[in-house]
Amino acid sequence: MNKKQFERMKEGKGFIAALDQSGGSTPKALKNYGVTKDQYDSEEKMFDLVHEMRTRIITSPSFTSEHILAAILFEKTMDGKMEGMYTGDYLWQKKGIIPILKIDKGLSELEDGVQLMNPITDLDEKLKRAKQRNIFGTKMRSVIKSANFEGIKKIVDQQFKYGKKIVEAGFIPILEPEVNIFIDDKDESEHLMKAEILKHLEDLSEDETIMLKLSLPSQDGLYSDLINHQRVMRVAALSGGYSRKEAVDLLSRNKKMIASYSRALLEGLNVDQSDEEFNETLKKSINQIYKASIT
Repeated sequence: MNKKQFERMKEGKGFIAALDQSGGSTPKALKNYGVTKDQYDSEEKMFDLVHEMRTRIITSPSFTSEHILAAILFEKTMDGKMEGMYTGDYLWQKKGIIPILKIDKGLSELEDGVQLMNPITDLDEKLKRAKQRNIFGTKMRSVIKSANFEGIKKIVDQQFKYGKKIVEAGFIPILEPEVNIFIDDKDESEHLMKAEILKHLEDLSEDETIMLKLSLPSQDGLYSDLINHQRVMRVAALSGGYSRKEAVDLLSRNKKMIASYSRALLEGLNVDQSDEEFNETLKKSINQIYKASIT
């Protein structure tokens, strides 16, 4: 593991840019960027267009290590190149930004109020390729849609089961048991989830370190004991459907929690903007999210 990256992620100021939209979420990301479905007629073309969007973001002079600690990449982005370099190498060598890889294979059907991750059947092969691409860590997402104790326990158990394997392979995993922000029992779900996470953290050894990516909590400061836990490098917030203004306001009320935003980060960017307009819009977004991440 890169010790310089480890220390930067642990101690540095900034946030994580989530640029990891997969096959299911890419059409919406492109639509928000001003690219409609009639502009591509295949999955390959769709991924080419989203890589162009991500390349424009990452190579922008507004996208710098002054405000951004790391960027989460989709697998095809990791294997793609920017200015002749693999994306992870470009991020770290040219920008000083840590590359992280999304490794989950989507969500299973709703059961016990949650959507577990589909089995990551190619985990070993994926981690091997990630090491070749100089990736620092991983991210995997599952979703909680009800305060169902059994379902939430299964979610957290699954996240930590994979997380331990990822640590053993030499990476820092980001565990993301997302609580849907629109459910009526969101607060109760968050308390149940946190209790299960704390149980697992106590079982980690001194050489096992993880990160967490969680929905912004209904109760300000709810995750302070997770943030301060010795086995947790960082706790990041996902925007989860909030507008950028809402996501920034809520984050600023949760001290030491940093952003890991996708939708909120990209809000306002458009394919038809001039480079000057694009870079200025991105700069304003980054500055707002950064300020909330260093409270």
